[in-house]
Amino acid sequence: MENNRNSQVRKLTLAALFAAFTCVATMLIQIPTPTKGYVNLGDCLVNISAWLLGPAFGAAAAGIGSAMADVLSGYTLYAPATLVIKALMAAVSWAVYRAAVQKFRTFPSRILAAVAAEVIMSLGYFLFEALLSRSFAAAAVGIPANLVQGAIGAALATAVYELVLSRIPKIIK
Repeated sequence: MENNRNSQVRKLTLAALFAAFTCVATMLIQIPTPTKGYVNLGDCLVNISAWLLGPAFGAAAAGIGSAMADVLSGYTLYAPATLVIKALMAAVSWAVYRAAVQKFRTFPSRILAAVAAEVIMSLGYFLFEALLSRSFAAAAVGIPANLVQGAIGAALATAVYELVLSRIPKIIK
């Protein structure tokens, strides 16, 4: 019982750290897009949070950290949608990775998981923008920028995990 409690405390602590890392990574480099959004490095941490912390703690870290970045960057209107979209991205990334790793090695499984998460991101913001603008056509304008952000996030998450994090001893059990 005590071991399980220590594991939960460790995961909660790491989730808080990853929420902060995600917020900072999102705010550190923000490349404005013509659609008044921005391309950022936060999606890298969204995927890594999921792979390291699992679906619940990873989703919490990803959603909270990304939503905090929206609030602190002046995109408060997007914060609730970001919370849901980024949490869903992390949960999907974790689930796809767990399913894919049964058939493939870890590297292609992480690529597949990150791409699936980025599809969720692009679709989620497309639907949110359509709701805001009441136009699917107007919302479609943001898809290319979201796909660029997604490609960068997927590539960085996979590279950082495989080149750096996979070589660090496991601290989460």
